[in-house]
Amino acid sequence: MTDLTEKALRRLGERLPGRVSRPGHGRYRTATALWAKPTGAMPQAVVHCRTAVDVQAAIDTARRAGLPLSVRGGGHDWAGRALCDGLVLDLADMRDVIISPDRRSALAGGGARIADVLVATDRLGLVAATGSCSGVGMAGLTLGGGYGTLIGRFGLALDNLIAADVVLADGSAVTADALRERELFWALCGGGGNFGVVTALRFRVHELPSITSGMLIFPFAEAKSVLQRYADILPSLPAEFTLELGLLAGPDGMPVIFLLPTWCGAPGKGDALIARLLEFGTALDSTVARRRYGELVASLDRHISYGQRVFMESCWLAEFNDAGVDALVEAMANAASPGCAILTHQFKGAATEVPLGATAFGLRRNHLLVELLASYPDRSDPTEDERHRQWLRSATQAFAAHALPGAYPNFLPHGDVTRATLAFGSNADRLIAAKRKYDPDNLFRSAIPLPRSAAIKAAD
Repeated sequence: MTDLTEKALRRLGERLPGRVSRPGHGRYRTATALWAKPTGAMPQAVVHCRTAVDVQAAIDTARRAGLPLSVRGGGHDWAGRALCDGLVLDLADMRDVIISPDRRSALAGGGARIADVLVATDRLGLVAATGSCSGVGMAGLTLGGGYGTLIGRFGLALDNLIAADVVLADGSAVTADALRERELFWALCGGGGNFGVVTALRFRVHELPSITSGMLIFPFAEAKSVLQRYADILPSLPAEFTLELGLLAGPDGMPVIFLLPTWCGAPGKGDALIARLLEFGTALDSTVARRRYGELVASLDRHISYGQRVFMESCWLAEFNDAGVDALVEAMANAASPGCAILTHQFKGAATEVPLGATAFGLRRNHLLVELLASYPDRSDPTEDERHRQWLRSATQAFAAHALPGAYPNFLPHGDVTRATLAFGSNADRLIAAKRKYDPDNLFRSAIPLPRSAAIKAAD
């Protein structure tokens, strides 16, 4: 650390007393503890922001001292994008969620997690379009896309974004929406946190007191037949019915296959569809019931273990057919460890009705997102890293011939500009222009990958 850096950090601590932590401090350890155990260089300091003014002070310090900057928006962060070897802006103290008086929108702080949102909406019989894990940060989920079990009826999380309060690279604070800073708003809807620090976001909420959902678990020995029936039924399901599936290790460490049906239409209307799923095989367990949406999301958290080594891959499939069935079964049969899992997420209904150019998100046709996850306890054994990475490479390659170009940007590793360019497709040039306008010096370079030409300056 140079004298200039030390002086800048000391001065920042004086400007924000009690809100700057350094290695060895308790708050520093908490802020840098991610879902995926960090293995690279750690931050020189963490700024625990409470207001947009705190964010402005941190950005000013980073620019003056030439420090790398990243944002910890509250989520579990599988890719480690929240950390850098410079200054980390921790928004965990900005988690308030306020429902509007007309109950049609919510205002959430930049550090709010899905759990914070659902606590506010559940008690009022409302829902927000969120992901399937309550520990995920709402801002990060929304800015990169936001698949979820309500996607057919309400679209992606970003399709529900109304406005965002943003501190830009030059320190100015703006509000972006359909009328103000329109190009910034467009870029935020799919382009991730590459344009500024989102200190608050307003999004639509919807009246939905309950849903019918839960897990149906089948033995792995029946995986092929379950998957074939899944492939057959998928195209005919109505927008109000999503059907996700997963292959993962059960409590005994042996693989199982599960279906996660979610009916978000009129109560009782989806019961016949769910009953058909019980005919797919020998159900080992079923938790399907009428429940609050927040209860469903919270119930899925038990499958996430923090502090492990985590690697992830993904692909988009235009359709799920016999080739996809074989690829999933073979991949899970050859899993590197019980920490390997494969999950699917539907893109359908309301999400496909948004014009391609209306947001930066680059794929608006029906498709299936396949998420491949490899996690295991950190044993400081590089051979374990390579073994799990090889499993991901092999599993992903099995889908390559049938996959759409690119992949979900929120699931792309840092620096994967080739697939990011393909993922944003015809929206890439406009996204590049927005990056050049709002962050020409590439201060915000730790977010999801952007198209190749958007790298204004080298990442180092």
